Amino acid sequence: MTGRRAAAILAGAIALTAVVSARQVFRTSTDLVLLNVTVADAAGHLVSGLNKEDFEIFEDGVLQVVSNFSREPLPIALSIALDTSTSMERKLPVAQEAAIGFVRRLGPRDVAQIIDFDSQAQILQAFTNDQAALEQAIRKTQAGGSTSLYNALYTAISELKSVKGATPTEVRRQAVVALSDGEDTSSLVTFEDVLDLAKRSEVAVYTIGLRNKEELAINGKWNEADYILKTLAQDTGGRPFFVADVSQLPAIYGQIADELGNQYSVGYISKNTKHDGAWRKINVRITRPNVVARTKSGYFAPRDKR
Repeated sequence: MTGRRAAAILAGAIALTAVVSARQVFRTSTDLVLLNVTVADAAGHLVSGLNKEDFEIFEDGVLQVVSNFSREPLPIALSIALDTSTSMERKLPVAQEAAIGFVRRLGPRDVAQIIDFDSQAQILQAFTNDQAALEQAIRKTQAGGSTSLYNALYTAISELKSVKGATPTEVRRQAVVALSDGEDTSSLVTFEDVLDLAKRSEVAVYTIGLRNKEELAINGKWNEADYILKTLAQDTGGRPFFVADVSQLPAIYGQIADELGNQYSVGYISKNTKHDGAWRKINVRITRPNVVARTKSGYFAPRDKR
């Protein structure tokens, strides 16, 4: 074997090892805290090319040691929830096309499910990477009935718990993207139920509040809905959006797709070794100036079985 060929084989082996190692970094563990982190500059533009050393993670004010890091986003499992209540009748065609455009941006390793909700929440398509099946499910949605937003969110988050990776050890990011044009009027579960479930999961919730100019003009009309959508998104590391024109939906779904495609995967082993089930607050900082990180607000510590 020539020296040049041996060097090429060695370089290839090193490269392959690096790829395998990058994909094997994230493994499930009771004490491993995994974070999907979105980083943006002061103008809101996504920031790429950061290194592990650029991240500082604080848990309850205590600086942690970043042990796992990847710039390549992990595969994702998505629950796409669409409001199909009566008030959506005229808006639904545009909303459908916007959601279909979002589905078409999924990667080959990603999976998604479609949930529509009016008086009830219904899973129209179970988790799949078949984009044609997802598109067909979206086109089947029809407007009618009241709004059971909380039921839909609770179902979406619960269903994500059953999604597995492509291998027994692969970790998937999990997210919900929910569109609604009004306040909940018919759910059996409460917002508090949904928020508690979300904070005990690994799910990032992206909410889209669709409203018209007439509703915006009525003082206080959207205060409760704003609070609910903002709180759920911000506590889980997602992002809330509010638009006054249905024609803005394709751009909003595009922003969400861009964000999900440009997240950092960061992990650490908590210095707090107590398994007491307590809530632990997380804060991620970037050492570079004029850059802000966003992730979930915290997590519940594991609890030892008795």
